[in-house]
Amino acid sequence: MRGLGDLEAEIMDRLWSWDRPATVREIVDDLQRQRPVAYTTVNTVADILHTKEWLRRTKVGRAWVYEPTCTRESYTAQLMHQALETSPDRAGALLHFVDRISGDEATALRAALAQVEARDEARGDDR
Repeated sequence: MRGLGDLEAEIMDRLWSWDRPATVREIVDDLQRQRPVAYTTVNTVADILHTKEWLRRTKVGRAWVYEPTCTRESYTAQLMHQALETSPDRAGALLHFVDRISGDEATALRAALAQVEARDEARGDDR
């Protein structure tokens, strides 16, 4: 897995923000509020995202309707996990990461760790 390209990210951002399926026409119309972009370009990139399994599509009438296969948070977590896997010293990488997060982010991280610990205890997992 790797990060999304610029147009891929713009398409995914809209679909995540809208939280509903959308046609390429809707995406193009929204993108064109900020910059010119060809329908065929967006259509091609949406098809690529579908091939990469980032988008699922359903035929509605004559048009494809696209929606993300994962949440923005899940995508971000996958990127973070991938970055962590590149380090031979994961504990060191985590320490540097935690050293740079804000107080609010540290609070959110503690809460997330507590949730995972509680879930694992309820399941009887030994992580």
